[in-house]
Amino acid sequence: MSYFARSDELPGWVANVPDTWGCDWLKWSIDLSTKRPTEEQQEILPYISNEDIASWTGKLLIDEPKPAEADSRRFQANDILFNKLRPYLAKVYHATFEGVSSGELLCLRPSQGVEPRFLFYVLVSKGFIDTINAETFGAKMPRADWEIVGHQPLPLPSLDTQRQIARFLDEKTARIDALIEKKRALLDRLAEKRQALITRAVTKGLDPTAPMKPSGIDWLGDIPAHWSLIPFKWRCQVQSGQVDPKEPEYAEMMLIAPDHIESGTGRLYEPTSAEEQGAISGKYLCPEGPILYSKIRPALRKVALYDRECLCSADMYAIDPGRDLVREYLFYFLLTDAFTSYAELESLRVAMPKVNREALGAFPLPVPNIEEQREIARFCEGIDHGNRRETDEVQDSVVKLEEYRAALITAGVTGQLPELR
Repeated sequence: MSYFARSDELPGWVANVPDTWGCDWLKWSIDLSTKRPTEEQQEILPYISNEDIASWTGKLLIDEPKPAEADSRRFQANDILFNKLRPYLAKVYHATFEGVSSGELLCLRPSQGVEPRFLFYVLVSKGFIDTINAETFGAKMPRADWEIVGHQPLPLPSLDTQRQIARFLDEKTARIDALIEKKRALLDRLAEKRQALITRAVTKGLDPTAPMKPSGIDWLGDIPAHWSLIPFKWRCQVQSGQVDPKEPEYAEMMLIAPDHIESGTGRLYEPTSAEEQGAISGKYLCPEGPILYSKIRPALRKVALYDRECLCSADMYAIDPGRDLVREYLFYFLLTDAFTSYAELESLRVAMPKVNREALGAFPLPVPNIEEQREIARFCEGIDHGNRRETDEVQDSVVKLEEYRAALITAGVTGQLPELR
């Protein structure tokens, strides 16, 4: 009789395994291998770190192995590597070759009664990951040690049934993963199309018959002949002067940093107040309706519009477009390939890669008249609206496929698949 057959501690995700299956602590059927490589093995064997493993799918993200770290462990073919750092990331790898791995990966070696591929699916199942995550220790860098992992249930049918389940899940998940990859490729194409349309509108205008003139700038090319080229600093003002976010008048204000902005779209994730974020250093006070631009890693195109007074981090510029620039027009221009190319080049000229105030101020901004700026902004907003609708539909379908994949694996490793009963 198994331990769990006479215990009230059975986790919910394995509560309904068939009566004919075994269900004992994982450590009774799995060994933890802690063998270290020799110096020669460390030099010649391929190395895997937890960062090299894709979440939930167990695929390797690298083509060529990196040099091994000093703190490494040997693994062999059919070992299962389980990431103990931030286990909620579900980084589990079924080894198909001999190598060495990071000390953050537990090397689990199945006994003769356990099919390695079946064990992989158990360890990557959502129920198992959620249970492990609930028992981890450490606030900033949560970890699960062998004591936690080894004292989890391992649902265990006969070896033939394990192999049948593993083959079924291999086939089904491969099909699902292929569909997900196609949908992610479609998301990339939608983003590229949006970017191209916006860049053309903001740098070339909406009238394809308008006479053009050389801008004299390689990354900008020709611009409409009736547009002006004006240094950024002549039209826009970058806010300066820091405030103490701990002061009562600022503590409740929303604090926006680059991490709160979606790359390339300007979408804001849910911002929280300076107090909720525990802000302690000086932040910039932004007037109502600023354009927020991340001056670090400009290739990420982190630009956002915010309609209320707020605080921003020192990694951002709060830009006032003044009276002669339509705010939305400038927002879309800061997202263009033209501006991003300039910003990337300038960011590499300084020791800490970022777009400094001097470089931003010197940027030659193409400026149409106010009415044309409004027309271009409305056009770009329409492109954005359509793109967002299409993108959301595709992303929703990806989420549903991922949820179906997770449910299928859980059903498989707990004996709930009708196809295999």
